[in-house]
Amino acid sequence: MANVNLIGLEVGKAKEIADQLNLLLSDLQIYYQNLRGFHWNIQGHEFFDLHKKFEELYTETAVHIDDIAERILALDETPFHSFEDYLVNAGIKAKTHVHEAKEAIETITSNLNSLIIREKEILKQANDAYDEGTATLVSDMIKLHEKNSWMFRAWLK
Repeated sequence: MANVNLIGLEVGKAKEIADQLNLLLSDLQIYYQNLRGFHWNIQGHEFFDLHKKFEELYTETAVHIDDIAERILALDETPFHSFEDYLVNAGIKAKTHVHEAKEAIETITSNLNSLIIREKEILKQANDAYDEGTATLVSDMIKLHEKNSWMFRAWLK
Protein backbone atom coordinates (compact mmCIF):
# COMPACT_ATOMS: atom_id res chain seq x y z
CA MET A 1 0.00 0.00 0.00
CA ALA A 2 1.14 3.53 -0.77
CA ASN A 3 2.53 5.77 1.96
CA VAL A 4 -0.60 7.05 3.74
CA ASN A 5 -1.12 9.55 6.53
CA LEU A 6 -3.16 9.02 9.69
CA ILE A 7 -6.45 9.84 7.94
CA GLY A 8 -5.81 7.34 5.15
CA LEU A 9 -4.74 9.65 2.34
CA GLU A 10 -1.64 9.25 0.24
CA VAL A 11 0.96 11.58 1.75
CA GLY A 12 1.90 13.18 -1.55
CA LYS A 13 -1.70 13.84 -2.55
CA ALA A 14 -2.51 15.19 0.92
CA LYS A 15 0.39 17.63 0.62
CA GLU A 16 -0.75 18.77 -2.83
CA ILE A 17 -4.26 19.37 -1.50
CA ALA A 18 -2.92 21.21 1.56
CA ASP A 19 -0.81 23.41 -0.72
CA GLN A 20 -3.92 24.36 -2.68
CA LEU A 21 -5.88 24.90 0.53
CA ASN A 22 -3.15 27.31 1.66
CA LEU A 23 -3.73 29.32 -1.52
CA LEU A 24 -7.46 29.31 -0.77
CA LEU A 25 -6.71 30.34 2.80
CA SER A 26 -4.71 33.28 1.44
CA ASP A 27 -7.57 34.29 -0.84
CA LEU A 28 -10.07 34.01 2.00
CA GLN A 29 -7.93 36.20 4.26
CA ILE A 30 -7.75 38.97 1.65
CA TYR A 31 -11.47 38.60 0.90
CA TYR A 32 -12.15 38.88 4.65
CA GLN A 33 -10.11 42.08 4.93
CA ASN A 34 -11.83 43.53 1.87
CA LEU A 35 -15.19 42.85 3.52
CA ARG A 36 -14.06 44.45 6.79
CA GLY A 37 -12.94 47.53 4.91
CA PHE A 38 -16.24 47.78 3.06
CA HIS A 39 -18.13 47.32 6.33
CA TRP A 40 -16.20 50.15 7.97
CA ASN A 41 -16.10 52.56 5.06
CA ILE A 42 -19.35 52.18 3.13
CA GLN A 43 -21.30 55.42 2.74
CA GLY A 44 -24.55 56.52 1.22
CA HIS A 45 -28.23 55.69 1.32
CA GLU A 46 -27.60 51.95 1.42
CA PHE A 47 -25.26 52.19 4.41
CA PHE A 48 -27.44 50.38 6.96
CA ASP A 49 -28.31 47.40 4.75
CA LEU A 50 -24.81 46.97 3.34
CA HIS A 51 -23.05 47.55 6.67
CA LYS A 52 -25.07 44.66 8.12
CA LYS A 53 -24.61 42.43 5.03
CA PHE A 54 -20.85 42.96 4.97
CA GLU A 55 -20.66 41.99 8.65
CA GLU A 56 -22.63 38.82 7.90
CA LEU A 57 -20.21 37.96 5.10
CA TYR A 58 -17.01 38.58 7.04
CA THR A 59 -18.36 36.60 9.99
CA GLU A 60 -19.09 33.57 7.78
CA THR A 61 -15.71 34.01 6.08
CA ALA A 62 -13.93 33.91 9.46
CA VAL A 63 -15.51 30.49 10.02
CA HIS A 64 -14.33 29.34 6.57
CA ILE A 65 -10.81 30.55 7.33
CA ASP A 66 -10.71 28.53 10.53
CA ASP A 67 -12.18 25.45 8.82
CA ILE A 68 -9.62 25.59 6.00
CA ALA A 69 -6.70 26.06 8.41
CA GLU A 70 -7.89 23.13 10.51
CA ARG A 71 -8.29 20.96 7.40
CA ILE A 72 -4.71 21.74 6.41
CA LEU A 73 -3.64 20.59 9.88
CA ALA A 74 -5.74 17.42 9.52
CA LEU A 75 -3.81 16.74 6.31
CA ASP A 76 -0.66 16.93 8.47
CA GLU A 77 0.57 20.19 6.96
CA THR A 78 0.95 23.74 8.28
CA PRO A 79 -1.48 26.50 7.35
CA PHE A 80 -0.13 29.88 6.33
CA HIS A 81 -0.49 32.26 9.24
CA SER A 82 1.15 35.54 8.35
CA PHE A 83 -0.12 38.46 6.31
CA GLU A 84 3.07 38.26 4.28
CA ASP A 85 2.16 34.68 3.27
CA TYR A 86 -1.37 35.76 2.39
CA LEU A 87 -0.30 38.73 0.30
CA VAL A 88 2.32 36.75 -1.60
CA ASN A 89 0.05 33.77 -2.30
CA ALA A 90 -3.41 35.23 -2.79
CA GLY A 91 -4.93 35.59 -6.23
CA ILE A 92 -7.41 38.07 -4.78
CA LYS A 93 -6.02 41.56 -4.32
CA ALA A 94 -6.60 43.91 -1.42
CA LYS A 95 -8.99 46.74 -2.18
CA THR A 96 -8.74 49.96 -0.22
CA HIS A 97 -10.56 53.27 0.08
CA VAL A 98 -13.90 51.96 -1.18
CA HIS A 99 -16.86 54.02 -0.01
CA GLU A 100 -19.37 53.51 -2.82
CA ALA A 101 -21.80 50.60 -2.77
CA LYS A 102 -21.42 49.69 -6.45
CA GLU A 103 -17.62 49.42 -6.28
CA ALA A 104 -17.81 47.34 -3.10
CA ILE A 105 -20.37 44.95 -4.60
CA GLU A 106 -18.41 44.64 -7.85
CA THR A 107 -15.29 43.78 -5.85
CA ILE A 108 -17.14 41.24 -3.72
CA THR A 109 -18.62 39.62 -6.82
CA SER A 110 -15.19 39.42 -8.45
CA ASN A 111 -13.65 38.02 -5.25
CA LEU A 112 -16.41 35.40 -4.96
CA ASN A 113 -15.91 34.32 -8.55
CA SER A 114 -12.16 33.88 -7.91
CA LEU A 115 -12.91 31.87 -4.77
CA ILE A 116 -15.37 29.64 -6.62
CA ILE A 117 -12.87 28.87 -9.37
CA ARG A 118 -10.18 27.93 -6.84
CA GLU A 119 -12.64 25.92 -4.75
CA LYS A 120 -13.78 23.90 -7.77
CA GLU A 121 -10.16 23.10 -8.62
CA ILE A 122 -9.61 21.88 -5.05
CA LEU A 123 -12.85 19.90 -5.15
CA LYS A 124 -11.68 18.02 -8.25
CA GLN A 125 -8.29 17.40 -6.68
CA ALA A 126 -9.90 16.17 -3.43
CA ASN A 127 -12.30 13.88 -5.28
CA ASP A 128 -9.44 12.40 -7.31
CA ALA A 129 -7.58 11.68 -4.04
CA TYR A 130 -10.70 10.25 -2.31
CA ASP A 131 -10.40 13.04 0.25
CA GLU A 132 -14.01 13.24 1.36
CA GLY A 133 -13.26 15.63 4.24
CA THR A 134 -11.81 18.29 1.97
CA ALA A 135 -14.37 17.64 -0.77
CA THR A 136 -17.29 18.14 1.61
CA LEU A 137 -15.80 21.26 3.19
CA VAL A 138 -15.06 22.89 -0.16
CA SER A 139 -18.35 21.76 -1.72
CA ASP A 140 -20.29 23.49 1.06
CA MET A 141 -18.28 26.66 0.51
CA ILE A 142 -18.93 26.54 -3.24
CA LYS A 143 -22.66 26.32 -2.65
CA LEU A 144 -22.65 29.37 -0.37
CA HIS A 145 -20.29 31.41 -2.54
CA GLU A 146 -22.29 30.69 -5.69
CA LYS A 147 -25.48 31.82 -3.94
CA ASN A 148 -23.82 35.01 -2.67
CA SER A 149 -22.39 35.70 -6.13
CA TRP A 150 -25.82 35.34 -7.71
CA MET A 151 -27.38 37.66 -5.14
CA PHE A 152 -24.75 40.35 -5.64
CA ARG A 153 -24.98 40.06 -9.42
CA ALA A 154 -28.75 40.57 -9.05
CA TRP A 155 -28.08 43.63 -6.86
CA LEU A 156 -25.84 45.09 -9.58
CA LYS A 157 -28.64 44.87 -12.17
